[in-house]
This record gives sequence, structure tokens and C-alpha cells, in this order.
Amino acid sequence: MIEPVRFAGDSLELLDQRLLPAEETWITCSDAASVVEAIKTMVVRGAPAIGVAAGAGVALAARAGSGGGPDAFRAAVAEAVDALVAARPTAVNLAWAARRVAAAVDTALENGALPGDAAAAAWAEALEIRDEDLAANKDIGRHGSMLVPDGARVLTHCNAGALATAGYGTALGVIRGAVEDGKKVTVIADETRPFLQGARLTAWELQQDGIPVVLITDSMAGALMARGEIDLVVVGADRIAANGDVANKIGTYSVAVLARRHGIPFYVAAPTSTLDRDTPDGRAIPIEERDASEVTTIGGVRIAPEGITVRNPAFDVTPAELVTAFVTEKGIHRPPYARTLARALGIVEDEAQAGDAVAAEGAASTPAPVASASSSTSANVDDGSEGAEDADIGDEQEMF
Repeated sequence: MIEPVRFAGDSLELLDQRLLPAEETWITCSDAASVVEAIKTMVVRGAPAIGVAAGAGVALAARAGSGGGPDAFRAAVAEAVDALVAARPTAVNLAWAARRVAAAVDTALENGALPGDAAAAAWAEALEIRDEDLAANKDIGRHGSMLVPDGARVLTHCNAGALATAGYGTALGVIRGAVEDGKKVTVIADETRPFLQGARLTAWELQQDGIPVVLITDSMAGALMARGEIDLVVVGADRIAANGDVANKIGTYSVAVLARRHGIPFYVAAPTSTLDRDTPDGRAIPIEERDASEVTTIGGVRIAPEGITVRNPAFDVTPAELVTAFVTEKGIHRPPYARTLARALGIVEDEAQAGDAVAAEGAASTPAPVASASSSTSANVDDGSEGAEDADIGDEQEMF
């Protein structure tokens, strides 16, 4: 199995995803600053993977600062957290993981641990985040397989596979789960301009596993849908707002609109660590703007005139109304998302109902969908009704 993030003794090793598929090179990070740089430059990318890397980055900072007194030690950890969180602002897993490892340091110190022991606790917490992500991805695959019929042609966008996680993947985890269940699946991979994660990473990753994959340009998806050559869409997510709005790689929104127009289910697969209850809706999600060179060059070759004005938002936001269902390690979640996603996080019912009201207010200013997508029930589904989340795996099959 592909593991893009490896814990090796006193350092972190990252598979340099900028060089794939031509070259498999590992970069060693021995301090928090090198992890920040690796995240900024997309050596490591994908929300869960950069979360794992960020957790390790805080742990490395804790090790480096453990020789000083408690105050200096705390300051070194806090400085690393701030730098890591600022590295890429859209993916919520990054901040979640960094702050979780910092909290482990605080807990250890409050319990009387010396800085060295607190640093050891930080490394153990970072390892736990990695292990939890891998387990969550496999559960996502197990649940998501229920949504994939035998013989399905599945469109993906960007890379939400093993390379974007601790291993196995989210959207590609759903594909792997279906294949492991004995289903024949063909993946149609959007190239995903401008960084070409679909062409360089998804296609390579699926080839490694022997899963049939067809590469298309981003602009071909609508035509294939119109010709009946795509059965469902599965994508990952970098942040999911409390109301179910989804920030994901730029171009995801366009795919969701096309899927709704053609009555094709549009599924989002992500661990619950990607759910952000502190962000009420997509309007509050910060969207990272990246360097113009990613648009004006391909493989180091300039394709645009010098001096041209460029926009390069790395992500877009897909409204919750365009999402057929979410798949997390807790199961399959359907509207109303403010309630069902809250339940996935263990939020009590009255808080979830308050979220429903906020979601309804936001939806009132959103244009109505142009078509209706599939919304039938599936095993381990939470559709907002009492007890729905307690359904047993395997009792029902998703119908399209």
C-alpha cells in the first residue's frame, strides 16, 4: 500500500508528489520548518495527509524545544503550530492535527511531565493521528462500497487516494472498497488543472493497484455525462462546513453542477476530521490563492504570454444541495446535513437543530437546483430521522 508519510526514528519522510509519476523521491524533514515548507510547496498534499504531516511537525518542534524550560518549550510548540496552520489555510485537517498534538503537550505538562516526556507524548499523538486516519479511510471504503454498483464507471476529481492520506484513500478508498468486494469498477479521472493531480497522481496510483482508469481533461466530463458514460461521482474534501458546503480542489463545483444536471449521484468521501463545526457555511471557508506559475507553466514549460494576469484559487466551494450523500468512517450521511453531519461528530440534537436553522437561512439565498439527483437509502445511513444511524451494514443496497 502507498504510504506518502512515513515516521522514521527522529524524522518525517515524505514522498515528493511534485515528481510523480516520473520519479519516486523521498524528502526527510527533521524540524517543523521543513514540514511547513513541504506543505507549502506541495511535496505532501491532500487534507488528511497534510494533517498527519502537520501533527508530526509539531512533534518535531516539541523534540527540538524540549531542552529548555517549560515556558520556552510551550512557546516553541505554539510557534510551530502557528507556522503550520498558516502553511495552507483551506484544509481544516492541518489545523486540527497541529492543535491536537499541541494539546497533548499541554496535557502532559499539566500532569507534571518534564519537557522531554511531553515531547515523547507529542510524537505518540502524531502517530495516533496517522493510525486513526488509515483506519478511518478503510471504514470509508467499507461504507462507500455500498454506493458503487458492479460495473460502475466512477468519475473522480483531483487525487483523494492513498497519496492524499495516511494510506488507502477517501474517494479512492471507496473505489478500493468496491473492488475488494469483488465489483468491477472503472475510474474516469479528471486531469485536474492546474497542478494535474488527477493525471499525475490518481492515474499512477490506480495503475499501481491494477484498477482500470481512463484519464480525461477536465472539460470532457460534461460530454461523457451527456453520453451516459458516467454512473456516479466520488470526490474528497479539504473542509466541510457545518451546513454541508464542501471546499475541495478547484473544478469540483463544476463537476457537481454537471452531475446534478444529468441526474448522476455526487458523493463526498472524507473522515470526520474534515468536518468543521466552527465554519457555518461555505462563505466562511478561506480559499487559498496559489502562485501564477502553476497556471502559466506545465512541467516547467511556459504556455502563457509573459505579463498575463492570472487567477489561481486552489479550491472552490460546492453547495450542500448538490451533494447526494457524504461518506465518513461513521457511515453514509444524507440531508439535512447540519443534523446528520453533527451526529457523525457526536453533537447533541438541540445543537444539530440549531445548525439546521442556519443551513435553511443560507439555502434561502441559493438558486434552486436544476435537477434532482438520487436520494434513496443505503446501509448505515443517517438521513436525519431518529435511529437511522443505527442501521446495520449490509441490510440494504443503494439503488440508482
